Amino acid sequence: MTGKVSEWERMIAGKLYNASNEEIEKQHIKGLTRCDKFNRIPFRRAKAKQKALEKLIPSAKDKDLCVFAPLYCEYGVNIHVGKECFINYSCTFLDVSPITLGNGVWIGANVTLATPNHSFLAEERLNADYPDGRHNLEYSEPITIKDGCWICSNVTVSAGVTIGENSIVAAGVVVLNDVPPNSIVAGIPAKVIRQIDEDDRMNVWETYMKNETPVSKRKKK
Repeated sequence: MTGKVSEWERMIAGKLYNASNEEIEKQHIKGLTRCDKFNRIPFRRAKAKQKALEKLIPSAKDKDLCVFAPLYCEYGVNIHVGKECFINYSCTFLDVSPITLGNGVWIGANVTLATPNHSFLAEERLNADYPDGRHNLEYSEPITIKDGCWICSNVTVSAGVTIGENSIVAAGVVVLNDVPPNSIVAGIPAKVIRQIDEDDRMNVWETYMKNETPVSKRKKK
């Protein structure tokens, strides 16, 4: 180690870093403490809960982010949100690398976004003694979910994945690869089922005003 690049900088850049480093552990404890505080504040204390959320996720300020606790994350500061996002109950954001949500992203309950990664070899994956001390070496890759996406309940998104604009990830899916824009994906691992198109339109306002059951053109076929 030359000392020119901090372990935190290495971590954010997706390079191998020492997860046992003092600086990393300090930031980790800070993130976990803020996360715990947010989760413990009753929902009825809306102002205090919002303040705690913005302390945990600084990018949430003035973004109309709605989060139903509990939310679990490692650092919080590596989560970047656009406007009017929604995160449902019991989601886990392992934000070692940046997790970026575009505008209007909906995240269902029990969704996991996991950026960390490890060597496949156990002797490299476990804590080990190196010439300059004992290290726990790992790396991570960012996750990006672009504008207008809907991630349904119980989805797992793996490190390095980008989900394109307006796409829908069906419930229970494991996403290992990038998802094209305007796509519906399902299965384990995730596969593109079809593209979203005009036949999916439900004319929601007219249907709402008429108090009718919403049905798309595609449903009628």
